[in-house]
Amino acid sequence: MPRSSVLHLILVILAGFITVQGADSPADLIAQADMVYMSRTLEVSLSQAIALYEGVLPNLNTLPVQSQAHVLNRLSQLCYEATMFSEGDTSVDGTLFEKGKSYGLQSLRLNTQYAEAENRNFDEALSYVTDAAALHWTASNWGKLCGMNPIVGLMQQGGVLALFSQCVQVNPKYWGGSASSSLGSLLIMSPSALGGDREAGLALVENSITLDPSYLSNRMVLAEYWGFTYSFFGQLTGVRDAELIERELAIVLESTDNTWPFWNNEAKKLAETLLARLRDLTD
Repeated sequence: MPRSSVLHLILVILAGFITVQGADSPADLIAQADMVYMSRTLEVSLSQAIALYEGVLPNLNTLPVQSQAHVLNRLSQLCYEATMFSEGDTSVDGTLFEKGKSYGLQSLRLNTQYAEAENRNFDEALSYVTDAAALHWTASNWGKLCGMNPIVGLMQQGGVLALFSQCVQVNPKYWGGSASSSLGSLLIMSPSALGGDREAGLALVENSITLDPSYLSNRMVLAEYWGFTYSFFGQLTGVRDAELIERELAIVLESTDNTWPFWNNEAKKLAETLLARLRDLTD
């Protein structure tokens, strides 16, 4: 049996053991979820991590706020990452993005100042938040939902921009500087009437690469959103900078950096897709 299959079998057995044995306390469940989380490059591990963290939810309010935030932020992140195992954005992915957004907002509301101001003034509410994880994963899930429904997305995009902007303010290096690249991509893609600014967006994406050169997904944002051109509703229209695309894709595909195993693996998959896209448009 191949090594990968053996590892998969072990994780399935481990997942079943944890489920059957249960846990004596929410803290035990969190510890087990944190352990499984480390091997989430396998879909079975990621799914089991979600199940374990969700097992904490009935007793979430008994935990310190910091622990509550840890559980909710991990769930928001894992819902987002779970969609990376599917081909394209499916209805199941949409459900996961909705759950991820909901968990993220629940985490943000642990901040009493945010919770008090959220319905009155969203920008003011965000100004009280310093939890980069809650900001980042809420924005990431919400942004993907906007992309799945472009018309609704255009109306809700301001909230996503505000979340990423606050994340950049409070912790620009969080998760490989990806809030900067995400915010930058939105500014590049958005019309100026809705807050878009291509040059400012490009600067943010380039800065994200400087913040963490080991996080390859930032380079993919540069290649995908600056290298290609898109219509008002995000449909691919052509190539802006073929040389930049080829340069960034080569860096990603040739990289052996394993600092971010889950995300760098996804970056390499996307690089292959973008390379084929570039060939289709230029051959």
